[in-house]
Amino acid sequence: MKLTDFDYHLPQELIAQSPAEPRDSARLLHVHKDSWELHDRIFSDIVDIIWENDVLVVNETRVIKARLKGKIRSNNKDCEIFLHTQISEDSWDCLVYPGKKLKPGVKVYFADSHLSGTVIENSDKWRIVQFSFGGQQFLDAINTIWETPLPPYIKNSDAPDERYQTVYSDSEKSGSVAAPTAGLHFTPELMSQLEKKWIIIEKVCLHVWLGTFMNVEVENIEDHDMHSEKIYISKEVSGRLNSYKSSGKRIIAVGTTSVRTLESFSDKNWHLWHGSMDTNIFIYPGYKWDFVDSIITNFHLPKSTLLMLVSSFLWDENRKKIYQHAVDSHYRFFSFWDAMFLE
Repeated sequence: MKLTDFDYHLPQELIAQSPAEPRDSARLLHVHKDSWELHDRIFSDIVDIIWENDVLVVNETRVIKARLKGKIRSNNKDCEIFLHTQISEDSWDCLVYPGKKLKPGVKVYFADSHLSGTVIENSDKWRIVQFSFGGQQFLDAINTIWETPLPPYIKNSDAPDERYQTVYSDSEKSGSVAAPTAGLHFTPELMSQLEKKWIIIEKVCLHVWLGTFMNVEVENIEDHDMHSEKIYISKEVSGRLNSYKSSGKRIIAVGTTSVRTLESFSDKNWHLWHGSMDTNIFIYPGYKWDFVDSIITNFHLPKSTLLMLVSSFLWDENRKKIYQHAVDSHYRFFSFWDAMFLE
């Protein structure tokens, strides 16, 4: 398959710069896979179109403040470090600026914090930075001196940091540098309504790292080197999900991150394992789905691996039909976007 197969025209004015308020007032495109009927709804309608005893699987990761502005110790010049991938307890693969000044051995300090960092080596495209401490102490420090990162296509958002967290994110599951954005549409009130309808909600964790924004740079998508991300499912959650699946309940993944977590831990017998691991699963047309039955997701970038994942759940002509309908109907695209429910 060619990269151009996953291209489409998107007017710039449809790229949302600020979130819908309230969260669940975003639009929802409801897609029936059996008939390919399209229904324009509001996200809060989800409580009416999900069935009793359906299982919603959400990603409870929490976004850390991954963009740091510091000073180079040797000359007191400004610099910027953007966390990309965690390498060890205290070391991260990072985007850095200015790259020419941040060579191995260069030390960086951050005002109003005891935290410092040292560039220890060049990585493939970035720098590996070792910080003066890691763990929870590191997360506490960056909460005071760092900024919540927004994707590069959001230029002028004035939304508060908390608006880029899901309402069910867990502070003990901090580690993402970008939000699992399909979950941003849920409110506490909507979650309560779903539970009252006997809809089951289970939580898994995938830490979204910067690779999710990386361009596909090969013509044949099968040659793409997929980025890796950390995933986790507890023994208790996997046990319940296996029970739900075997009893015929519908598994609805909220977002591509939940999809990647479930499909990475599942085997060909529709059985889900548990634990913690890195995954570089690449889902594109031709992939055989093992565990997920339906998806709540957003409208993804042209030529992106996320669009390829969604395309694997749909026939190609129907995916084009859905996206053209969204463009023609002026849906909002990308991180502060509207959503679709594929069932």
